[in-house]
Amino acid sequence: MGTGLFISGTDTGVGKTHFSSLLVRGLRAAGVDAVGVKPFACGDRADAEALDVANGGVLEMGLVNPVWLRVPAAPYTASLVENRSLDVDLAKDAFRTVSQRHEFVVVEGVGGWRVPLTQQVCASDFAVELGLPVVVVVANRLGALNHTRLTVDAVRARGLRLAAILWNEVQAAEGSPATLTNRSVFEHLLPEEFQCEVPFAAESLSDDLLKHLLMEGRQNGVASGR
Repeated sequence: MGTGLFISGTDTGVGKTHFSSLLVRGLRAAGVDAVGVKPFACGDRADAEALDVANGGVLEMGLVNPVWLRVPAAPYTASLVENRSLDVDLAKDAFRTVSQRHEFVVVEGVGGWRVPLTQQVCASDFAVELGLPVVVVVANRLGALNHTRLTVDAVRARGLRLAAILWNEVQAAEGSPATLTNRSVFEHLLPEEFQCEVPFAAESLSDDLLKHLLMEGRQNGVASGR
């Protein structure tokens, strides 16, 4: 359906918005017509507003964030509380419109890979519909190895291309054995996957990382067999 990346995470609060905003800013600074969108938002619209700033305001908020539920919970939960259905087709249509207008679309997911959007549809189903390569953002902390492996395996099971695993420092480095070794251990487990660290409170992404993600985002989102 377009060129870009789907940004998922191992959980909520892992830094997807911060990373997505840095990615959009970096690509735009490099001359790429890139924009970021947040198809589903629950609670406030802070994530979508951050992406709007990164976009330079070139998209109306209804395209940056077409589906907004006010209850701060998983989308399906929020829709039940608000007694209204969540319009997945509206989000798909908004993505189509954005991808027709702009060269590269960074799509930030909501919560983790399997968070429910409706009774029948979860975030991974939506990602499959878009057909973009997936970046998994990981909060680099104790427990991340398990959550990352589960998410990576689930992405692969849906037949999507894994563009990168991003080990994100969500708080000032504490120097624990887990945070110091998570990436290196995971490189032993899955040496074929591209992995990178994003420092705490980073203000930009490296040129090498931007080039890799731009190249990956221009690939077909369907994984080749391994």
